[in-house]
Amino acid sequence: MISFYTWTTPNGRKVAILLEELGLAYETISVNLGRNEQFTPGFLAISPNNKIPAIVDHGAEGGPLSVFESGAILTYLAERHGRFLPAAGAARYKTLEWLNWQMGGLGPMLGQLGYFEKFAQEKSASASARFLAEADRLLSVMDKRLAESRYLAGDEYSIADIAAYPWAVTASTFLAEVLAERIGTKPALLRWMELVGSRPAVQRGMR
Repeated sequence: MISFYTWTTPNGRKVAILLEELGLAYETISVNLGRNEQFTPGFLAISPNNKIPAIVDHGAEGGPLSVFESGAILTYLAERHGRFLPAAGAARYKTLEWLNWQMGGLGPMLGQLGYFEKFAQEKSASASARFLAEADRLLSVMDKRLAESRYLAGDEYSIADIAAYPWAVTASTFLAEVLAERIGTKPALLRWMELVGSRPAVQRGMR
């Protein structure tokens, strides 16, 4: 059994998708960010950065193991269960390359764009312009890659796709007011979103 600490964010949905893809037994424990539950001592003991998602794998070798940060969780679960991350060779590093691209680029930039467009009480035209331009650049990088490759890391679906998909959905829904027109000019990205979004486990994880 895995205890899965999460909330309704793209980073939380990444792990939900992989848990569903792997068919693992897990319990979902909500960490309500609106009520600052991420700052409770119990959650801090599992996730020192006070961020979701986090897991505790009660069946880990040597006893229960807690893992925080979505990229680390995806890597851990994929390696432990031998799926969605090649064990060695070029395909492994291509997967990790695009996983880290999402972790360091797509997610943070869309998150900042969302803050300045949706939540900031004091609007900043320069901040909005900066993060809009960077979000569009990253989505263009993604579109270019997917024009030459079925999935982000190559021919096979991987944790790189699982990591990027919830953020792409966020870009096309929550941030549609500023990004929908730009996404509409990226056919390879749209093709990939439809392909990944048609997977039953992805649909369950997104819910």
